[in-house]
Amino acid sequence: MTTATPRPAAPPHALLTPSFSVRTARPDEATALAALSLPFVASGALRERPVSLYADRAADFLVLEASDGTLEGCVGLRAYPDGDPDGGADAGLAGVVYNFCVAEHQQGSGAGAGLLRAVLTTARARSLDALFTATTGSGGLFLRYGFTPTTADLAPRAWAESLDPRRNARVLVRTW
Repeated sequence: MTTATPRPAAPPHALLTPSFSVRTARPDEATALAALSLPFVASGALRERPVSLYADRAADFLVLEASDGTLEGCVGLRAYPDGDPDGGADAGLAGVVYNFCVAEHQQGSGAGAGLLRAVLTTARARSLDALFTATTGSGGLFLRYGFTPTTADLAPRAWAESLDPRRNARVLVRTW
């Protein structure tokens, strides 16, 4: 006789999660990007950035857009090409993942993982050799997607120099 082991039911938010699309942000969404990031700034997880940065660097940002048009997450990806005076000695064609955030009500739904997969796909399409990020949290999602601890001196110099040592962030890298 075979007995079945019951599986727990899917959490309610997993059943109700709307479909998402990932696309490049537009400059006119700068205020929405800043607002999405604000809770993470308040908690100390992100550095505050002016709305003008979101507007000026809109092309850096991928956004997670719900089917109703609401922005539910964002992440920046800035490339530092070979020969760039701001590149680290061993950075090669490197990128930096920054300002990664997902709306609180979407955390745990897989939305962040989808956004991170999109960043990895974009980085590979741009032929980046390495992706760097810094986190004040556990970095669990990054570690699950192949990032490993490293030192800032291997990262693009301008980015590494912008890190605030008081934040005690861990630097992670992903290569392929």
